[in-house]
Amino acid sequence: MNARSRASAVCATALLTAAMVTGTATSASAAPTGCGYQISGQTASSHCSGGTGEHRVFVLQKHFLAEVGYIPIYSDWAPAGTTSSTWITAHQIVSVQVQTR
Repeated sequence: MNARSRASAVCATALLTAAMVTGTATSASAAPTGCGYQISGQTASSHCSGGTGEHRVFVLQKHFLAEVGYIPIYSDWAPAGTTSSTWITAHQIVSVQVQTR
């Protein structure tokens, strides 16, 4: 293979590699921001004021009967800028989290 053919092959390989990298790149997305939760009576809710993506509230409660154990409760996923809420039981709240994706 002469020098000119080799240079052409190297150039073609570089272009093909660049095209593959560009073609497989994913668009950037910002996770929800400004997230918080609220517990009011028998309702738990989450709200994220900015970003993109989705959020939900997760509440872990402990049943008053020890043999029953823990009760995990999730709200539905909601887009940033809206509120996601769910009913919760009257049992003890162990933890509350806002989950994002």
